[in-house]
Formats: sequence, structure tokens, C-alpha cells
Amino acid sequence: MKKYISFFRIRFVAGLQYRAAAWAGVSTQFVWGFLSILLFRAFYETSPGSFPMEFSQLSGYLWLQQAFLGMFMAWFLDPEILESVTSGAIAYELCRPVNIYGMWFTKNVAIRLSRTVLRCLPILLVAAFLPSPYGLSAPAGVLSFVLFVVSMFLGTAVLTAFSMLIYVSSFHTVSSMGIRTLAVSAVEFFSGALIPIPFFPDAMKTVLNLLPFASIQSTPFLIYVGYIPPSEGIARIALQLGWFAVLSAVGVLWMRRSLRRVVVQGG
Repeated sequence: MKKYISFFRIRFVAGLQYRAAAWAGVSTQFVWGFLSILLFRAFYETSPGSFPMEFSQLSGYLWLQQAFLGMFMAWFLDPEILESVTSGAIAYELCRPVNIYGMWFTKNVAIRLSRTVLRCLPILLVAAFLPSPYGLSAPAGVLSFVLFVVSMFLGTAVLTAFSMLIYVSSFHTVSSMGIRTLAVSAVEFFSGALIPIPFFPDAMKTVLNLLPFASIQSTPFLIYVGYIPPSEGIARIALQLGWFAVLSAVGVLWMRRSLRRVVVQGG
């Protein structure tokens, strides 16, 4: 366990070094957040009362998206890991007395958390002081906040476990670009990153809520804004745990099988 903690610490501290990039990202996220809210506001004003979420809930959802983008950005994949597979540097990883799946998983979580730490506080503070209904309100309750925190970390774990499947797939392709593009597009659309899941048709919502994508960011954010009550939130968290277990098991078994067949050329 100590070696994985060391991997986590090294990557987390390294991620904190990019402060200028973080501030640039914060400014971009502020602009994107305001544009998204104003866009939805235009729709709300055309058909008042016909939307599944209150506008204040939607504003909170969008600001949480921007504040915790570092944890839930599906398009982030560690280029060093992908490069190590295509270049053959994976041979050095195989010589280390560590489980490669656990090491890669730990590195990815550390990077996501470090990027979030640098960006979330300024966005949360500004959003909290914006006038209603354009700002971020307090959570629906103490229990909702506790469930939100638990669900948010589980969502990060689910996304990282899904990302690990993309890393493992790179063992079987000349270029992982195609798989990465398809996987990221699916996550962005079905996780509520582009359009919140409550805005989908009822039949489609039922299916989407059962898929692993909804367990990434939709569940924790909807718990925070009160769209998902605590009683339902507990069941959603159990679903997150289930998907994390399934995706992790598939990833571990698939990587174990891939490493048995990996061939490194050159010398």
C-alpha cells in the first residue's frame, strides 16, 4: 500500500505545479458557465414551467460541473501511459514490483484531484455570491451534502475505472485515438455533461440512470441541488458502488490477460 500512496503523492504534488494553467482554466470555466446558464435561461423563458428542473437547481448543477471539471473530464487520459504502450516503455513498468492496474489507477485519481483542488474554490466562491437563480445555492440538506461528497468520490472512481478500460484497449490497437474518441463522446453525452439527464425523454432517462455514465457526475450533482432526495440518493450510491466493482473487475481481468500476450520489440 505504501508504494501506491507514494505514487499518489508524487502525481498529486506534480499536478499542483501548474498554477498558471489552472488560472487560465478557471477563467475559461467562468465564461463557459455563464454562457451555459444564459443559454438555458433563454429556453426557460420561452416555456415557463415546462422543464423538469427548477432554474436555480439547473444553475447549481452547471456551476458544480465547472468547479469539479477536473474530477469528471472524460477526455483527460494520461499521455504518458498511452505513450508507454505504443513506444514499448511498458517493459520498464513490468519490471517494477507493483500491480500496473493499481499504479495507473492511483496516478489518474491523483491527477484529477490535484486539478480540482487548484480550480474549484474560486468558482464555488464566486458562484455562491451570484444573485438567485443564477448562482450556487446551499445543498438541499446536511444529509444531501454528505451523500453528495460520497457520491462525488465514487463518481471519480467510476470514471477512472472506465478510463482504465481505454488504457487496456491500447494494448490491442495500433492507435487508441478511435476508441478514445468514441468512448469520450459516449461519456460526455450519456453522463449529463452536455445536457443534464433530467432533460431527456422519460423512457430514455430510465435507461440512462442504469448505465455507468450516470454514476459519474449526474448522480452527485443532482443530489446536491435536491433533484434526487436522500432516500433515492442512497440507492444511486449503491449503484455507483456496483458499477465501480464491475468496471474494476473487468479492467483487472482484461489487463491481466493482455499482459500475458504483450510483445515489446526493439532493444
